Amino acid sequence: MSVIDELKSAIKAKLSEVDLVIGWGPGFDPLHATPLFMRCEKDVDKLLWGPLNVHNPATYLPGLKGKKVGVVVKGCDSRSVIELLQEKLVKREELVIFGAPCAGVIDMGKVRRALGDLDKVSAVSIEGDKVVVTAGGKQHSLPLAEVAADKCGRCRYHNALISDVFVGEHLPPSVEQDDYADVEAFESQSLEERNAYWKREMQRCIRCYACRNACPLCVCRDHCIAQSRDPHWIGQGDNVGDKWMFQMIHAQHLAGRCTECGECQRACPVGIPLLALKRKLNKEIKELFDYEAGVDPNACPPLQSFKVEEENINERGW
Repeated sequence: MSVIDELKSAIKAKLSEVDLVIGWGPGFDPLHATPLFMRCEKDVDKLLWGPLNVHNPATYLPGLKGKKVGVVVKGCDSRSVIELLQEKLVKREELVIFGAPCAGVIDMGKVRRALGDLDKVSAVSIEGDKVVVTAGGKQHSLPLAEVAADKCGRCRYHNALISDVFVGEHLPPSVEQDDYADVEAFESQSLEERNAYWKREMQRCIRCYACRNACPLCVCRDHCIAQSRDPHWIGQGDNVGDKWMFQMIHAQHLAGRCTECGECQRACPVGIPLLALKRKLNKEIKELFDYEAGVDPNACPPLQSFKVEEENINERGW
């Protein structure tokens, strides 16, 4: 039995125990999957599993608190669930978690750069390690490795780290350790070069806050600095300073919490590489506290705890 068939059978068996199950279903064209909310067996029959499942369904869980919710997760999605559990933003007894191995998801930006116009996609199939896209009457065979999201190439958690039901065969990690080579390469530039780069990127921001809305750990929606007028942290002007201010505070709020699911960057309509900011902070958290978000359900994020003496912070030896 295939992974998708096993998943469907497992979900149908648990359907009577939950209010709904969140997964992925067909989108507006064959290339785009979309979040699917399953309440009956006909809904479950629409379930998709594979490289098109780019969304992180854990994003919806805090808003469904109080309901019994099933959720289908990839490895990176499961890390977000763990982080939500750690912070008591969701309750374990209210969740039924379905996991399966994920070999990687596609980056729509890379597909767009490879094919150009994506408005005429008529068919998509996964054939081994290829994504075959029919667009404008022509068939294009794209190696999955070339159009996969960057996060997938450094993924160590292809399998759900937490689940009630797991189907399929476990996959080995893509790498043994994340060396943050991309962050170090950027840091090797001069301060002036780095500052100029982010000024250019932030100039393109349209302040739609899709990055915030897509983030599974950005949960202070009613108290966000983007809306606060008392205190008034950010103005309404279209200037780089306010845009940069928001993104830096957003990144700081996720320090030690971000699971690098990449939803902020995926959701950005102008393609700002926002995940780079989160990875920089995760690198610092790893070096200072030897901590990685969303891996251990019993751990406490380091910036939500206190120690009189931190092993890697010399507070008194100035």
